[in-house]
Amino acid sequence: MTKRLSRNSELGHLFDYNKKPVLTVEEGESFIVETEDNLSGLIKSDKDPLIENLKHFTKYDPPKFNPVSGPIYINGASKGDLLEVSIEKIIPAEIGFSAIDPDAGPLCHNKKWPELGEAYIKVLKNIPGPSGTTRNGKVIYNEYISWDLEPMIGTIGVATEYEIHGTLNGQTPCCGNWDCKDIKEGSKLYLNCFHDGALLFLGDVHASQGDTEWTCSANEVKAEVSLSCKVIKNKKIPYARIEREESIIQLFADKPLEDAVHRAITNLMSWMVEEYGVGAKDAYIMISCSPEFKVKVYQMIKSPNLPYVVGAEISRKYLKN
Repeated sequence: MTKRLSRNSELGHLFDYNKKPVLTVEEGESFIVETEDNLSGLIKSDKDPLIENLKHFTKYDPPKFNPVSGPIYINGASKGDLLEVSIEKIIPAEIGFSAIDPDAGPLCHNKKWPELGEAYIKVLKNIPGPSGTTRNGKVIYNEYISWDLEPMIGTIGVATEYEIHGTLNGQTPCCGNWDCKDIKEGSKLYLNCFHDGALLFLGDVHASQGDTEWTCSANEVKAEVSLSCKVIKNKKIPYARIEREESIIQLFADKPLEDAVHRAITNLMSWMVEEYGVGAKDAYIMISCSPEFKVKVYQMIKSPNLPYVVGAEISRKYLKN
């Protein structure tokens, strides 16, 4: 029977290396994690009092958004290893929501549209697709507008080496609230390990999200996530990386945006040169010339705690000698 971490299990808001593991899995073993939404299930309809609910979280410093499940102990992982996290399935709940927080977002004090400074909840219906589940269905916005579901994991990572890191305190090379659209089904996420068992945490699934997540709120949902992990012994990378069947993606988070872009691209070049044997001059020119090279801005929200998250992506066809 597949091991399952229930949503009713204790949730937290820290990548805490002192917390006792709530699940132990073997390398290569598939397991299921039931995740909670970013507001801990308090929003159930568009009539719910957003401001009162937000007070439940913002009375803390940092605010207690984005609860995560974990830690999950992966047998065989040790400090100095690299953890490969394969995301096998993400099944979001059939009801999600997005919200306008009157104290957050880049337009909360906009004079042209003062209504954007008012609290607002938009309930979103996620309907099943060809799989019979919401893995690949549609988001129903209203009777005229819909779009494809593209579920992703917003907050994920392993415990840092010496500091207890919060889910809303930005990002580190191995954990954080990245809100990266490519941490999705079929992706492999690579994270440096700093403790025995790696101590994996995850939560904050989005059923869909636009680039930048500009309002600070995507299609927020509960979800069921299936994963498995592999340990690569004695290897370290500069920042979290993603592998897709068709491409590789180097993440980086920083402010200002140009610094994040610069570090993502230079780290991608190092990956190409050191692991795929691409010449440095070739990598440099291809990145500048190929229309298939992309810089993705995943998260760029107005927040003192969150740097901007970007990914530099190159097709695998440029990695062949």
